[in-house]
Amino acid sequence: MIVNAWNRNVIPWWLLLPQGVSGAIKRRGGYKPFRELTKYGAIPLGGAVHTSAGKLPFRGIIHVAGINLCWFATEKSVRLSVRSALQLAAEKDYHSIAFPLIGAGTGGVSAQKSLDITTEESEQSNFDGKIVIVKFKKV
Repeated sequence: MIVNAWNRNVIPWWLLLPQGVSGAIKRRGGYKPFRELTKYGAIPLGGAVHTSAGKLPFRGIIHVAGINLCWFATEKSVRLSVRSALQLAAEKDYHSIAFPLIGAGTGGVSAQKSLDITTEESEQSNFDGKIVIVKFKKV
């Protein structure tokens, strides 16, 4: 299971230029997960939704709304996103989850701050599976 640091889902996905993790998912996984996002409508800040993984070799993708309508992330939005993703992963009975540094790209949160928040929330979670935090590297 992977986590996609997404937005509030109020702008149609096809109007957005793919960047960071979302861009990598679109390039490798195709458009199917993003088309599925349309059925959810607006996602509350810090909320999480589940879609298929498209062409990626995973059971699904959890998309989190880590940035607000002004395209900024905050400590609160990152914390809520991590909590929501872990809760959804537990509900879906996933045994592992990989997090990007939520809000550390266009959201403006420092990579270290996002890493610290994700680590803290992961340690406080009741998710029984393996948690991996991935630093996305632009290639």
